[in-house]
Order: sequence, then structure tokens, then C-alpha cells
Amino acid sequence: MTATVEQESVVAPLPEPPRSVHWEPWALGALLVGTGVAYIWGLGASGWANSFYAAAVQAGSVSWKAFFFGSSDAANAITVDKPPMSLWLMSLSVRIFGLSSWAMLVPQALLGVGSVALLWGTVRRCFGAAAGLLAGLVLALTPVAALMFRFNNPDALLVLLMIAAVWAMMRAVEDGRTRWLVLVGVFCGFGFLTKQLQVMLVVPPLALTYLIAGPPKLGKRVIQLFAALGGLIVSAGWWLAIVELWPADSRPWIGGSQNNSILELTLGYNGLGRLSGNETGSVGGGGAAPGGGGGGGGMWGSTGITRLFESAQGGQIAWLIPAALILLVAAIVVRGKAPRVDTQRASFIVWGLWLLVTGLTFSFMAGIFHAYYTVALAPAIAALVGSGSVLLWRRRETAWVRIVLAVALAATVATAWVLLGRTPSFVPWLRWTILVVGIVGPAAMLIPAITRGRLAVAVILAALFTGLSGPTAYAIDTINTPHTGSIVSAGPSVQGGMGGPGGGRGGFGGAGDGGVRPTGGPAGAMGTPPTGMGQAPGAGATPGTATDGARGGMGGSAGGLLQGSTPGAAVVEKLEENADQFTWVAAAIGSNSASGYQLATESPVMAIGGFNGSDPSPTLEQFQQYVADGKIHFFIAGGGMGGGMNAEGTATAISAWVTENFTATTVDGVTLYDLTV
Repeated sequence: MTATVEQESVVAPLPEPPRSVHWEPWALGALLVGTGVAYIWGLGASGWANSFYAAAVQAGSVSWKAFFFGSSDAANAITVDKPPMSLWLMSLSVRIFGLSSWAMLVPQALLGVGSVALLWGTVRRCFGAAAGLLAGLVLALTPVAALMFRFNNPDALLVLLMIAAVWAMMRAVEDGRTRWLVLVGVFCGFGFLTKQLQVMLVVPPLALTYLIAGPPKLGKRVIQLFAALGGLIVSAGWWLAIVELWPADSRPWIGGSQNNSILELTLGYNGLGRLSGNETGSVGGGGAAPGGGGGGGGMWGSTGITRLFESAQGGQIAWLIPAALILLVAAIVVRGKAPRVDTQRASFIVWGLWLLVTGLTFSFMAGIFHAYYTVALAPAIAALVGSGSVLLWRRRETAWVRIVLAVALAATVATAWVLLGRTPSFVPWLRWTILVVGIVGPAAMLIPAITRGRLAVAVILAALFTGLSGPTAYAIDTINTPHTGSIVSAGPSVQGGMGGPGGGRGGFGGAGDGGVRPTGGPAGAMGTPPTGMGQAPGAGATPGTATDGARGGMGGSAGGLLQGSTPGAAVVEKLEENADQFTWVAAAIGSNSASGYQLATESPVMAIGGFNGSDPSPTLEQFQQYVADGKIHFFIAGGGMGGGMNAEGTATAISAWVTENFTATTVDGVTLYDLTV
């Protein structure tokens, strides 16, 4: 059926942007090659990065069952607390190239290059070469993007899939074909298999955009959106159905759940609990943050409309948020009288709603929140800045447009001044240079003669320097700094940064501002761990001194809640004794504690209680049976917290039983219990 398109209004739309320019292939090549080099540069320095996921990658590279479920170990005791799609890419790479930091992290970097390329293509299709290239450049230089595309968390794949969903939606807005809507649903479904309900934050913006701008009549648009919903359900539901229907006694425990259910994990710990703060098994929930302003956010910082600009998050993502919002409003006004199906306005609607819905959710969610989550905002900000600035620049002959451009640039200067002021020892000249250029730039924007001809080039360069020099400096610092641990952040240390545990660059007890910074977070976060964290009660652990000078993360060389273990050669040799005779060469409380030993021995290590040590798996009776059957060689003391909010974890009982019935031996400062004697 031929789609009906409304007649043009009396105000003629802007001319279509040029589809190609002679310099575009060279500029695009430089952007993508530069992004690839930057993201791959020195990847090996981060070691296993987040060893929680690295251990699951290792397990999936040797066991297809562990690969499918996303198990923490190849013997399939328990899964990670996310679906496994992001692990699949890394596990396949490790299967091909062998276990190494490079084999695991290079696929993440390539996801970053792919995200930049896909964003370029999506924005370029509506606004031309300059807008696409600027959007791609802004994404590549966003500090938190430079972090997460060099790290092994699921966020890298999630960002690519969300951009892909917008790309498919914009194709649907162009021609109204149902296949594009189904593809939108498939990309969102894959996003669900990457990080569960977080992808759902872009679903309302996608659906509303098509309802507003889709070419077919309203009834057909609604039916097509149901087709998109079907694509989402099928692409995500097949894995959920298999996991739920698989006999519980022959699959791993679903990590992060209290009832061994992927649905519980989806709706609870990784779902609505993130909004309300009621996350059973978490290390903390809602409530007022100590010393924090705004609403309560408990251990995860204060909530409120300014959250994204606070010390922990500001340097990650906030540099261009004011400009993006200003350009969004102005661009909607510029395209306000265009036909309903106008693709440029539809583009601003989808990216703008993405930024608003996700940004407001992050600002007010009371549950677990980390600074690196903000990478989900980066594509929307980059697209709005790229398309909005180019669209308005083409209308710069209009006085009010020049005023808007000047205001956006001034807001960017003010934001950079505040953010760089939080790190006074970090390239101190940059802050003042941005201020000077930022005063001249907006003033020049207001003078029509300066925005024409050759002088316009100087104005453009001044705007680019003002907007990108701050995040570029942070991104370079991020690329040159190794990052390890469960909670990481980009850029230099910021006093009073993270609102949650493990935020310091040395974590708990790690290096301060002047030391090595493997956790990559702001200094001065929480100072000391909450009572009960660090090792399980009764474990009798005597953690050794960390060898890298900046271990942090609660746990010393035996690992802990937020930092993976770093076993010495003697411990590894001990664990490898007759390793092939045991299902698990060892068991440890918490996934991070178990991870380092597993990665060092490349043999399964049971993570009692999952990430927090708070999951009720295995039960004391199951553990005792494993020991009686000779399936576990050693118990490693120390590790995770062994409990959690409203959790029914069994780690404390298991630890107490081991200490009462077996003899401790200390090797390299790590307390081991031989469960076979």
C-alpha cells in the first residue's frame, strides 16, 4: 500500500544536505582508524580488566555449556549476574586466539569502532557528511566511551545495539516498511540479552518516534509497532525460555537471584530494584547518601536532577549535555513546520527522547548506580551535537539562530570550566585556554560578517576546541591509565567523586591520587568498606600484601567484593596439584575472589554466593556433599562479603563449617583449607 504523506506547509523545508563530498572518505577513514588505534592502544596494561567477566569469558572458551549460560566457571556452578551475549563475543575470540587480555579486550575496542561508524552513518543519512563525522568524533572522544570500549563490561555491546536500533528506526521512518520495525525489535532483544532491562530505556523513544513520524496511517503504524514488539520478544525470549525450562539441577545457578530464576533476576536485582533501591542480595539500598545533597541514593550517591553533573559523573559524560539540550530545542523549532514525516525532526525526536528518558532515569534511580553507566547517554549526546550544530550553522544568517549557537557554546565553556576545576592539577592551562577561546567564540557567533567566508573557519575551529578539548584530555588520560576492578571511571582523579563502594582509584585501601590507578575511579570515595565486607565471617583469612601497589577493591591478594584476586606463583602451583582429579580446584566466597585463581590456573574455581557472596548457592548441604564426593580440592579464605540486603546467602555457614572441620595453611599470605584431608 502506498504511504500517504501530508502536503508541505507554507514554509518550505531546508534543502537536503549534500549526500557526499570529496573529502568525506578521507575524513571518515581518519576517524575510524584513529578511533581503532586509540581504543586498542595499550590494552594489555589493564590485564583482566573486570575479572568477574574475564573468568566467565575463560569458562565460555572451554565449555559450550558455560558459554551458553554465561557461567562463572567451566564446571557451571553459577552464572554471572547478566545475560551472556557480550561474553559470547569475547569467549569466541579467546577460543580462537587463546586466553589473554588482548584476545578478550580487542573485540570490545572493535565494538567501539563499529559504534562510531554506525552513528556516523545514521546521522549522515539525515544531515550530511559534516554532521555524521562530528557525531562520530564526539562519541569517540567521550571519556566514558573511551573507557568502556576498552573494558570487558557488557556496556560496549549494549551501546552498539542501541545505536543499531535507532538506525533501523530511521530507515523505517524513511519508507514505512515493516521489516525495519522488526529489526528494531531484534536489536532491542539482543540488547536485553546483553544487559537486560537497561535497553528498555530506549524503547519508548523509538516507539514514540515512529508513532509521530512513520509514513503509514496511524492504524498501520500501531500494528507495525506490535511487529517490532514481536521481534523483541522472539530475539530475547528464546534464551530466557531455554534457561527457565532447563532442569535446575543440570544447569548453573542464576547469579544475582535468590530463587535461581532468570525472571527474578530480570525484574528484581537487575530490574525494578535498580529504580527503587530494593535489590535483594545487594550490598546496600536506598536512603540518604552520607553527606550528599539532593534525594537519597544510599551507597550509590545522591539522586536528583543534577546527578549527572556531580563529581563522580560529570567528567564522564556531562561536557556537552547542556549544548545537546539547547541544540535539541532549537532544532525542533527550526523543523517545527516541516511535514509530519520529516526525517530530520524524527531524528531529533528519537535522540532527544533517548537523552531525556535515560538521563532522568539515571538521575533519580535509587538503586545501584555507577558512573560508567552513563556511556548509554553518549550516542544521543553525540548525535544531537553533530546534527544540531550543523543544522543551525546552515541557518546562521538568521539572528536568533546565531544567538542560540552562541548560548550553546557559552554553556559548553561554563560546563568545562566547572568540570576542569575539579581537577586543578590536571593540565591546568587547558581550563583557562577554553575560557579565553570560549569568550571570543560566542561573541564572534553574534557577528554575521565573521560567520561568513574564511573567518567562518576560525569560528568553527574555536567551537570545536571549546567543545572537545576537555573531553579529549580526559579520554587521553583514560587511554593511558590501566583500569581493573568492578567499578571504574574515566579521566583523572576527582576529589569527592564516587558515591558508591570501590570508587577510589585504589579502591578501599588502595593507592591515592599519587599512586598507580588501576580502578580508574575518583579518589576520596568512601574511605572504608561497610561493616562485614572484605571477608566472610569465620574465614580466618590473612590476606597478603598486594604486589601492584594499588590493589584496592576490598580484599588484598585473595581478592574481595570489588577486586579480583591476584595469586602468587606458590598459590597457583598449589592449586594446580592434581587439578584434573577435581571438578573445582578450589572454592572461594564471591566471584571476584574466585576469578583470579581461575584465570591463573585456567581450571574451574567455584564462586560461592556469586558476585556479592550473597546468593544461596551452593547450600551448606550441597557444599558438604561436593566435599564428600571429592569434587573440591581447596577452600580459599577471604573474599566477598557473604551476605547482602534481604539475602539468604550461605557463604557464612559454609565458611564456618570449613574452619571448624579442616586445617588452615597459609601460602603467599593466602589462607587455604585442603578439603581432601
